[in-house]
Amino acid sequence: MPRLHLSPPELTGAERDLLLDALASNWIAPLGPHVDAFEREVAAKVDMPHAVATSSGTAALHLALEVAGVTTGDEVWVSTLTFIASASPITYLGATPVFVDSEPTTWMMDTTRVAAELDAAARRGKLPRAIVTVDLYGVITDPAPLVEACRAHGVVIVEDAAEALGATLGGRPAGSLADLSILSFNGNKIITTSGGGMLLARRKDWADRARFLATQAREPVPHYEHQVVGYNYRLSNLLAAVGRAQLADLDRRVTTRRAINARYRERLAGLPGWRFLDEGPRQRASYWLTTATIDPAAFGATRDDVIAALAAADIEARPLWKPLHLQPAFRGCRTIGTGEVSQALFERGLCLPSGGQMTMDDVDRVATIAAAAGRAR
Repeated sequence: MPRLHLSPPELTGAERDLLLDALASNWIAPLGPHVDAFEREVAAKVDMPHAVATSSGTAALHLALEVAGVTTGDEVWVSTLTFIASASPITYLGATPVFVDSEPTTWMMDTTRVAAELDAAARRGKLPRAIVTVDLYGVITDPAPLVEACRAHGVVIVEDAAEALGATLGGRPAGSLADLSILSFNGNKIITTSGGGMLLARRKDWADRARFLATQAREPVPHYEHQVVGYNYRLSNLLAAVGRAQLADLDRRVTTRRAINARYRERLAGLPGWRFLDEGPRQRASYWLTTATIDPAAFGATRDDVIAALAAADIEARPLWKPLHLQPAFRGCRTIGTGEVSQALFERGLCLPSGGQMTMDDVDRVATIAAAAGRAR
């Protein structure tokens, strides 16, 4: 049988038509009509007024933090249970990441704790410049507990929705729950441009500044004039054409991933020690990846035993994100909370294959092997 990957790119054929259109127009360099259209279409889909297409989600977050005013010496608070790209742009700007432990039920940033911590930080005279909430595995972090405290203290919320395009909270799309947000179109995401991202902003001046910085900060004069140093962060017209084709198919892709998640739950949720990441109240998760934790004492096997059993059958599965406060690159950074919740999730959590081209027979095969790992011990 062919190898089952965690979340491979899914092409429908529509990408070819738009790519050929881009080639026929000779717009193969960065920028072009497909970039403009992709920005408009993503902004409309996510219900945000302004969008800036970028070379990656990491680049989009870098720009979001810069236009939010993050600079050398600032703190930016960010969830610890996430990919490093949620925090590395903080360091690009000379700021310091402060990691926030997870809430045990939702796995997301403990926003209630953060709201209380903001008041304490104000008393210390050391408020963060921004807070980056992270939507994990297709489930949204509810920012509501944070909003009032952030407004009171002048702290900007940035939503990292790289993993949650297509999800909704209270009817609002992922990527629309803060004044600044970012998306990723990396090769493993629910839609892909092979590599790419998007900055979304409520304020036009933020979007205009991000677009200026992303295009080498070139001044609008005939010669090449640069008063500040910018970045080469814009998306190419060819990749935007791929993204447009994929975006048009987003709703079907979300439906498929939710069906895969439901099938895993049907087959595995009754096993002792298994607990799946659930969508919260008023949410409709996209379930980019199906994820669960395993209690080895109850199940009879560890998370790593399950991953090994799947690997033996040429099926890819992975642990949850290793918390950033445990990463050597961030040694010495402060953590809000003990970090024990996110560490426990990492030690017991796994991501199951969830690609949109999986059949229900594929899901059943994964589930059968995973369940047998417990009986084997």
